[in-house]
Amino acid sequence: MSAEEGKKIFTKACAQCHTVEQGGKHKQGPNLYGLFGRKTGQAAGFSYTQANKDKGITWAEDTLDIYLTNPKKYIPGTKMVFAGLKKKKDRANLISYLKESTSA
Repeated sequence: MSAEEGKKIFTKACAQCHTVEQGGKHKQGPNLYGLFGRKTGQAAGFSYTQANKDKGITWAEDTLDIYLTNPKKYIPGTKMVFAGLKKKKDRANLISYLKESTSA
């Protein structure tokens, strides 16, 4: 896994809608700081769909891997328009970056 490669993926595929730094603003998607260990639909100040609130899973490497494969399949009704990352290596790199960049 490479957080450096993951950052490239984040910049290309995620940064348009998400920020990662502590205190970062919400965009079309929520700020992701503190993502690991947080339940779906719980970032303070972001307006989530009921589907995200009701999913009730806790974000971790395994749940993010499933979600990032096909977000709309994992959480039907999500407003996230991202189609997903089909390559396991890309997901692993992105998750590595997220783990590094969204934690204290």
